Amino acid sequence: MIRLDHVTKSYKQKGEVRYIVRDVSFTIPRGDSIGLLGRNGAGKSTLLRLIAGTIKPTSGQILRHAKVSFPLGFQGSFNASLTGEQNVRFVARIYGQDTEELVDYVADFSELGNAYYMPVKTYSSGMKARLAFGVSMGISFDYYLVDEITAVGDTNFKKKCKRVFEEKLQRSDIIMVSHSNQSLKEYCTTGVVLEDGNLTYFPNIDDAILMHDDNMARR
Repeated sequence: MIRLDHVTKSYKQKGEVRYIVRDVSFTIPRGDSIGLLGRNGAGKSTLLRLIAGTIKPTSGQILRHAKVSFPLGFQGSFNASLTGEQNVRFVARIYGQDTEELVDYVADFSELGNAYYMPVKTYSSGMKARLAFGVSMGISFDYYLVDEITAVGDTNFKKKCKRVFEEKLQRSDIIMVSHSNQSLKEYCTTGVVLEDGNLTYFPNIDDAILMHDDNMARR
């Protein structure tokens, strides 16, 4: 499980304090895939990175009694000066994976060719997304964090991504940020709405979508 214990994340913006989450306590159990909804700028991607551990809360703590991925749509964790292969080796050591096995898997999955051995700073956004998705699929996580499903490459590559991703979800849960209600309904059973620093949980994703739509209409 993942437990947010009195978590606050705030920034100073134009001299004022802006809260992403404010004194939030919330448990994410195993067995439920959660859709994370909120208006643009509410802080959904920031909350996902808090859960991943790529940024720290201003106060409170996040307890992870599970193996949690970095956000699939987030490529900022790569060192731009290192090659794709070198980045994969680094990730393998962090997560205790067989280095050569992961390097070979990502090379095959990403279909980057010789670019795999070039610095990431030379990559297009699509190439970075291929690398990030390949790394995530090469490691077994309890929770996969998805900041919009990244659809890159030709039709066959997209189909391969979808097939492998759905195979992973047979044994894992997902925490997903998406602007597509169709994607949320396809992958998620429950939902959380982020609004003004507060989280509201719904055991049914359809109810979460209704509340989010209502919030958008009132705004």
